[in-house]
Amino acid sequence: MAVGFQDYYEALEVPRTASQEDIRRAYRRLARKYHPDVNKEPGAEDRFKQISEAYEVLRDEEKRARYDRLGANWKAGQDVSGADGFDEAFRSSDGFGDVRVDFGGGDFSDFFEGLFGQRGGRGGARGAGGRAGFEGFSMRGGDQEAVLELTLEEAATGGKRRISLGDGRDFEVEIPRGVRDGQRIRLAGQGSGGAGRGAPGDLYLRVRIKPHPRFRVQGRDLYVDLPVAPWEAALGAEVPVPTLSGNVTMKVPAGSSTGRRLRLRGQGLPSPDGSAGDLYAVLAVHVPKRLTKKERELFEELAAASKFDPRKGR
Repeated sequence: MAVGFQDYYEALEVPRTASQEDIRRAYRRLARKYHPDVNKEPGAEDRFKQISEAYEVLRDEEKRARYDRLGANWKAGQDVSGADGFDEAFRSSDGFGDVRVDFGGGDFSDFFEGLFGQRGGRGGARGAGGRAGFEGFSMRGGDQEAVLELTLEEAATGGKRRISLGDGRDFEVEIPRGVRDGQRIRLAGQGSGGAGRGAPGDLYLRVRIKPHPRFRVQGRDLYVDLPVAPWEAALGAEVPVPTLSGNVTMKVPAGSSTGRRLRLRGQGLPSPDGSAGDLYAVLAVHVPKRLTKKERELFEELAAASKFDPRKGR
C-alpha cells in the first residue's frame, strides 16, 4: 500500500510556480469550502486547519523560500544553505524535502562553531586543538506527514498494513479498528533525523478514507440507498440490505414511502470502546420504466379502485 507525501502546495491545490495572488485565491476558495461553520462533513475541520497552515507559510515570502529549500524540514533549525565552504544538495520526495548536507571536505566542528559561536554548555567549549566540542549539542529532527488512503472496509476492520513511502522506506503499520477520516497515526522516531544527539522527529500518517460507491459516512453511522418496488413498499416485504460485512435481511414495513429510514443497530463503523454506529437504509420506491401488458392492466385496475391521493392536504 503506497502513501504519498503531503505538502503545502498540494494542500492549496496550486503548483510550485503559483503567484501570491494564485495562492490567495486558492486559500479563499478552499477556506469557504471547508470552514467548520459551513462544512459539517467528517474531516472538514482538519482539512481547513491544513489549508490555513499551508497559507500561513506560502503567503510569507521568507517562509515560502525556506520551505521551497528545506521542504518538511523548514521548521527544524537554521537554514545553512549560504554558509561559506559548504554546499547543500536536496532530495525531494513528493513534498518531503529530505536534506543532505554535502560538507565537501570541510570540518564538522568548525561548521557548527560558525553557527553557534564559542560558548560552553550545549554549544560546546574550545578544546585542546582549538576546535569547539559539540558533544552536548542536540536538535530534535522535524516531524513529517504523509497521507494514508484506506477503503471504508479497511478503516472499519483495521489491522496490519504494509505501506511504502515515496522515499523508498517501507513500514508495517497497525491501523486501529474504526479509524476515521482525518485521524493521524503516529510512527515515533520515523521523521527527519536529529542533529548531534538530537532524537529524530515523528512521522504522522493522516488517514484519508476513499469515497465508497455504496455507503455514505456520517460520524460512526453509515447510510445506504435501498431500492424497493411499489408493491414491496405498499404491502411490506423482506429484502436484502448490504452492510460492510455482507448482506442481511431487513423487513420493510407496509405503507413505506421513499425517504423512510430503517435502522440496523451496530452495523456502522466501530469505535475504540468496542461499540459501533448504526446503518440506515434509506428507501427509494422504484417504478418499472416499461410495463408489461399485465402490469399495466393491474396498475390501471389499482388506479380505478384506489381513493388514495398523495397530494391531498398539500
